[in-house]
Amino acid sequence: MTAAFPTVRPRRLRATAALRGAVAETRLDPSRLVVPHFIIPGHDTMEPIPSLPGIYRMTADVAVKQMGHDLELGLTNHLFFGIPDHKDENGFAAADPDGPVPEALRLTKRTYGDQVLAIADVCLCEYTTHGHCGIPDSHGHILNDPSLARLADAAKAYAAAGADWVAPSDMMDGRVAALRHALDESGHETTGLLSYSVKYASAYYGPFRDAAKSAPSFGDRKSYQMDPRNVREALREAALDEAEGADAIMVKPALAYLDVIRAVRERTNLPVVCYNVSGEYAMVKAAAERGLINEAAVVRENLLGMARAGADLIITYHARDAVEGGWLQ
Repeated sequence: MTAAFPTVRPRRLRATAALRGAVAETRLDPSRLVVPHFIIPGHDTMEPIPSLPGIYRMTADVAVKQMGHDLELGLTNHLFFGIPDHKDENGFAAADPDGPVPEALRLTKRTYGDQVLAIADVCLCEYTTHGHCGIPDSHGHILNDPSLARLADAAKAYAAAGADWVAPSDMMDGRVAALRHALDESGHETTGLLSYSVKYASAYYGPFRDAAKSAPSFGDRKSYQMDPRNVREALREAALDEAEGADAIMVKPALAYLDVIRAVRERTNLPVVCYNVSGEYAMVKAAAERGLINEAAVVRENLLGMARAGADLIITYHARDAVEGGWLQ
């Protein structure tokens, strides 16, 4: 009696590296990555960020010079966060046309033009003395509608400086419609709007708050950022932002929310972006420094997971290392 042998052998498609590459379902390349930058006032200055090894606060001239190397690597997408030298209760510095982000945008566009996709984060947390993403009342409650006007002013300043996209990360209700209206009314109807539509109140943001000097001085952000227990709410937020005129939708963080990325991807035809946030980066770096993991392999696997879940673009502090080191292959 002849023994039964398998006739269907999936391993045939895994036999060699060339074959595995030929049939790979998910592919990564530099055009899918976004490089974040922390911009400070001044000139010719870089400041290391201890909680984010290998990442620096830097002046606009240094960041733009570094972008030349990034372009050689194929890294064309860049996200700017500003760290001003003056803060106030209402975050007026966010809309300062001479602030760090507008300066970086103008210099970027003068130097590289449309070779670079320049994205400006729109929020108040880096610009306020209290570190919240909106304007508080006397009881510490974050006021929604008064905050929209301040955010719209910032978006207009960034658009005027050359931003291709503005990216509101504040999580105030109605801010996509408010920014879209403000941009259109000020003659910036072609400026894109990438919304942090699904932004959770996450414990993974610690190193970013250190880097941007934006930790809240009282309370927390749970009254406006999303509850990590919810996914249906994420779909509602994404649908609202799409209806209000968002050009792309973001999910933040990424690793603990791959299911949310997939759920959003299945509900929208807009580009989906995810943010591989500071805590996710810092944990990989810490484990690699202790010799506990192979950094290149783990970064590749993490980024593949985000792309496989449905992200078209991935904002990541690993971008430069991953491309320079050939980690995406």
